[in-house]
Amino acid sequence: MSNTETATFAGGCFWCIEAAMKELDGVHEAISGYTGGDVEDPTYKQVCTGNTGHAEAVQVEYDPEKLSYEDLLQVFFTVHDPTTLNRQGPDVGTQYRSAVYYHDDEQRELVESFVEELEAEGAFDDPIVTEIESLGPYYVAEEHHQDYYEKNPGDAYCTFNAEPKIRKVREKFADKAKQTPADD
Repeated sequence: MSNTETATFAGGCFWCIEAAMKELDGVHEAISGYTGGDVEDPTYKQVCTGNTGHAEAVQVEYDPEKLSYEDLLQVFFTVHDPTTLNRQGPDVGTQYRSAVYYHDDEQRELVESFVEELEAEGAFDDPIVTEIESLGPYYVAEEHHQDYYEKNPGDAYCTFNAEPKIRKVREKFADKAKQTPADD
């Protein structure tokens, strides 16, 4: 396997961000989990209370020869609403906040510049509220949350929330999306 890098994003329900990121050619893995809180090894049930301080997040392992960190930022800021505080669609609470957890100074500088550019060009009607934080402990979510969309494609939540994000990736980033038989 080629050299890989890791990026971590929180933008609402991790099922949706994970499914969108897995559409990209060059993403080797997207792992749902929790970060940004103060409880060690939290459970989904604990995180859902909003009392642990964690965000539902996705850690993306990718091939930098196929995708740049900026490519991932572009997808992330396209598939979720970075202007809503502690909310994405039907999901409300601090665990659904918009955040980029950087792994090093280079990622921090890239995401800060990226957000500044979006704001300067007026990409959104409202100000961006995405948190930019150094990655702390990352706890992998329970197994039934991994690959949730793939395992539950008929799930109503996925139909209404994950599928539009997947369509955005396929339409807006067709040159970076994995080719599927339906794409022929």
